[in-house]
Amino acid sequence: MAAFADEMTDPLALRSAEDCRWDCVALGEVMLRLDPREGRIRTARSFQVWEGGGEYNVARGLRKTFGLRTSVVTALPRSETGALVDDLILQGGVDTSHILWREADGIGRNTRVGLNFTERGFGVRGALGASDRANSAASQMRPDEVDWDGLFGGEGVRWLHTGGIFAALSESTAETALAAIRAAKRHGVVVSYDLNYRASLWSSHPDPDAARRVNREIAGLVDVLIGDEYAWASCLGVETAEVRADPCDSGPFDRLVGRIAGDFPNVKVFAATLRDPLSASVNRWGAVLWSGGQRYETPAREIAVLDRVGGGDGFVSGMAWALLNGRGPQMAVDYGTAHGALSMTTPGDNAMTSLAEVEALVGGRGAAAVR
Repeated sequence: MAAFADEMTDPLALRSAEDCRWDCVALGEVMLRLDPREGRIRTARSFQVWEGGGEYNVARGLRKTFGLRTSVVTALPRSETGALVDDLILQGGVDTSHILWREADGIGRNTRVGLNFTERGFGVRGALGASDRANSAASQMRPDEVDWDGLFGGEGVRWLHTGGIFAALSESTAETALAAIRAAKRHGVVVSYDLNYRASLWSSHPDPDAARRVNREIAGLVDVLIGDEYAWASCLGVETAEVRADPCDSGPFDRLVGRIAGDFPNVKVFAATLRDPLSASVNRWGAVLWSGGQRYETPAREIAVLDRVGGGDGFVSGMAWALLNGRGPQMAVDYGTAHGALSMTTPGDNAMTSLAEVEALVGGRGAAAVR
């Protein structure tokens, strides 16, 4: 495994924490997740409710596990379900002062909260997600609704995280993501982007070429790009003819980065999780990261999975925490992998863990009872 001579090397030019109100701001939709626990959506008589969203989950992990100052830019309707999402976000410790509130018509015709019904899966039955999110408040966000310069310059932000799920919601959310990223770069904010390709979102988009056009433009601006070679092919049109015999073989991703890094000179960090679902309940799990022409990896190992949703977001928040704290690229991939693994041991999209537990896993301590 390659490494810098100095493991504390910082690949990113981060703003000082003392000069910023926020360590991280997330831009994206926050949905209500309805979870039938061990059961099936089609036969459920009750659901457990969580809040979640690919971009928001990163900010929440940075706040709850790692204790950083985070906020979310999203939109919600003034309704009982909007109030529920707001309350859940507050329980997660994430600031809500940048939420855009929409006046609702009472039946969800003009605006609503997106819903995500999610089965955890078990054994040979894989996890299943069924979204009901059309016309959500977040999908109607416009780039001119947020004072980006006031946020990134006036308040001060060290890290912006957004992703391909938010960009795919509508033409206006893609424009909003681009406006936010451009403003963030004007103010020296590090920007991470998780490609997070969802075919169901892009296939219904009015512009059939939007996925590649939008994501290539965004990739040309950001500092940290997350996504495996399949996401690169789907979102960016990067050809990858290789078929991995082992889903946790990072070779194709390594070769892809070597081939296209010159096309995106702005990207300082390329990262991808490695997952092999042996069953819904047992996955091989690891990650790889490229920075400064060097490769860093946490080799895949078998982990027990209670709820796989949010594992990738947990990886991103652990990686971001290490980089925000100058821990260097190897610690970034190690902390990201550990936090992602722990997030999959509890229900819901987000980890119910502590920094001490993440550090114990990074340090090689096992799952013996703590008394």
